[in-house]
Amino acid sequence: MSDLRKIIIDGHEVEVPGAMTLIQACEQAGVEVPRFCYHERLSIAGNCRMCLVEVVGGPPKPAASCAMQVRDLRPGPEGQPPVVKTNSPMVKKAREGVMEFLLINHPLDCPICDQGGECDLQDQAMAYGVDFSRFREPKRASEDLDIGPLIETHMTRCISCTRCVRFTSEVAGVTIMGQTGRGEDAEITTYLGAVIDSNLSGNVIDLCPVGALVSKPYAFTARPWELTKTETIDVMDALGSSIRVDTKGREVMRILPRNHDGVNEEWISDKTRFVWDGLRRQRLDQPYMRRNGKLRPVTWGQALKAAAEAMAGKKVLGLVGDLVPVEAAFALKSLVDGIGGSVECRTDGARLPAGNRSAYVGTATIEDIDNARMIQLIGTDPRSEAPVLNARIRKAWTRGATVGLVGPAVDLTYDHVHVGTDRAALAELSAKTISEATRAAPSVVIVGQGAITEADGEAVLGHAMQLAQNSNSKLMILHTAAARVGAMDVGCTTEGGLAAALEGAEVIYNLGADEIEIGEGAFVIYQGSHGDRGAHRADLILPGAAYTEESGLFVNTEGRPQLALRAGFPPGEAKENWAILRALSAELGQGKVLPFDTLAQLRTALVAAHPHLGRLDEVAENAWAPLRAGKLGKATFRNAVKDFYLTNPIARASVLMAELSANAKARSSAKIAAE
Repeated sequence: MSDLRKIIIDGHEVEVPGAMTLIQACEQAGVEVPRFCYHERLSIAGNCRMCLVEVVGGPPKPAASCAMQVRDLRPGPEGQPPVVKTNSPMVKKAREGVMEFLLINHPLDCPICDQGGECDLQDQAMAYGVDFSRFREPKRASEDLDIGPLIETHMTRCISCTRCVRFTSEVAGVTIMGQTGRGEDAEITTYLGAVIDSNLSGNVIDLCPVGALVSKPYAFTARPWELTKTETIDVMDALGSSIRVDTKGREVMRILPRNHDGVNEEWISDKTRFVWDGLRRQRLDQPYMRRNGKLRPVTWGQALKAAAEAMAGKKVLGLVGDLVPVEAAFALKSLVDGIGGSVECRTDGARLPAGNRSAYVGTATIEDIDNARMIQLIGTDPRSEAPVLNARIRKAWTRGATVGLVGPAVDLTYDHVHVGTDRAALAELSAKTISEATRAAPSVVIVGQGAITEADGEAVLGHAMQLAQNSNSKLMILHTAAARVGAMDVGCTTEGGLAAALEGAEVIYNLGADEIEIGEGAFVIYQGSHGDRGAHRADLILPGAAYTEESGLFVNTEGRPQLALRAGFPPGEAKENWAILRALSAELGQGKVLPFDTLAQLRTALVAAHPHLGRLDEVAENAWAPLRAGKLGKATFRNAVKDFYLTNPIARASVLMAELSANAKARSSAKIAAE
């Protein structure tokens, strides 16, 4: 029986669970209560007192609505529902008093503060503040902290809401921030002036309700009202976080998270948030052809003609890179199939079986992690491969879940059982008899890409599926490439995998695959956005759009199709990826022309061939088809991501990502006193 209670808020009767706080009950009733310290994804602090309400029949003073539960309220003398008022004279006077106290030491930085226009304190001072100050004493000043190249601090503005402290310790899992001192000497700081060592640290910028913590790279570059805001999808990892890209003219100025409870909640990783300076550097903005060993600029007509001539009558292999939208992968497959070639997307050599969606996507959703009682990680370091997913695993751990790890010992920010590092540990685990109690509890097995890139990758996957079946668990394949699941869905795979595909290929059409070394011999056509490894090896370069510059579908690691929208335009003569392939097909001649002239026509053909891709933001159920748990090798597991900040060409073009990578290496190799 549910513990529902009736409560009257500002004259409206609502029925809510007794465990709800008054601030949540007010939201259910459609009443907005101001707050600074309260945040629905963090623990309750109750220290800003802005959310005060009047409880009729209660003590003759206002109550903090974030810290009082509905079940704590007493009914009326004749059993009437408790009455709460959020706009009474008592509440108005209390909020004005709180606001006056908050503004006592707050500097008048609004004209130059980066939070201006998006500041909770500014908005609430307009609503609840008074137009004068009774404070005549000198204002308190605090020294600014240096907590790294991402977050600029103005600690004089801090109102000690402790949101940043609670986020870093509870969500990010690094106990690095706290409050020292008492009274007017109280201040938020990092212990011993340390840098926040987390891949999620940038989220404190969004959490800060004043301008105490702002984005250092974005500071003093734009105002919120100057920016064009586009809701899109992140491709820095395979989680598919919902983001908002803010542009000023043609340039991306910042990237912010959007709330999506099923994927990223409202967090994004530091790479997602700050990689935008890589969109401006090392861009390919015109076609190039290699002549006498050097790349020379050519026109689009010359480039497409050269590509068509190179491909005519040759054995062609198409490679699909990690950041390619599904439409471009589908267009490449259609083009290469039409001339008798093959296409491969598993450029890291992952032994993912084509056609078996339960083996290359799994059966678990990201939300399944929240309620899991047991989470088994195999050959993965989610803190580097998908930091936001790692925060979700940590949340499950705080709720009592047990986490096991087979693979290299790493710091995951939560306690876990390290089962072993090699295949023998996995074999022992998959053969173990699971108790009925364990089978009854919801659990998830998560397999990383590092586990399945060796020769015995399919056997490893088979053992992981056997473990999931034995323990009645759901299976999740944690991908590192945003494009991988979508490309596999449209059939961009070759019998025998990457090695078999490369064998005998005379022409390689490289669609943004920069994480692969291509040997000598083949003629390489590279289509991509940045002058990275793929462009260095190319004989012909066709400049394409980056992920913020074209509309496209991406399928995330749980198999959820999501639509990324265009926020800007490609630089120079660069074109959208699908359009380049359509133009090339016309150059190849009659019978090879792709049957679509617009992106809408391409999507229609794509959804007709693969209907589940048309169901946006839905996770399709995958029929369980376990692989054979074959003979395992003797190697130890290796994690797929070696450097979190430099995993793709956009990140490698970013000056900020290079600095963060260097700082992380310096921290990991720092000598301790005994050395």
